[in-house]
Amino acid sequence: MARLYLIRHGEAAAAWGQHDDPGLSPLGQKQAADAAYKLGVLKPAQAITSPLQRCRETAAAFEMESGLVARVEPCVTEIPTPEGIGDRPAWLRQAMAGPWSALPGHAEWRRELIEGLIALKEDTAVFTHFVAINVALGAATNNEAVTIFRPANCSINVFDTDGARLKLVAQGDENAAVPVL
Repeated sequence: MARLYLIRHGEAAAAWGQHDDPGLSPLGQKQAADAAYKLGVLKPAQAITSPLQRCRETAAAFEMESGLVARVEPCVTEIPTPEGIGDRPAWLRQAMAGPWSALPGHAEWRRELIEGLIALKEDTAVFTHFVAINVALGAATNNEAVTIFRPANCSINVFDTDGARLKLVAQGDENAAVPVL
């Protein structure tokens, strides 16, 4: 059995739609350092990160704390925006308000994310995104809502996997405000 620590990236320097791949704001850097310290106590054996800058910078704080190097893993990246969408923030707000059945074009992304997490064989820190954490929570609880809860920046959400399924152990801190993705 492997324990997975899914960490939402720190506060981004720009909102989704303002910049394609922002890094962390100064607050996000502090959040990342705080999460790195907490993860250091938990001692995951390995780390993976979304290829997006805000996750890589969040993972970098953990790398400094632990001495581990986070492997870039595309399956834990942000929910992809469909081609032809001009207003990404409006699309995302609408997508997050509904069920996955309203987003049939994202079934493969969801499947690859869940399979990638289930395949992890060691305790792992996973630096990822708001919607990706909700995908894992939905898989663990049989919930088809896109947004089940609103993970705060750098919240640590704990799951176990036996190689066949995800089990929720502890949900991280929640942010009631609409998040900056």
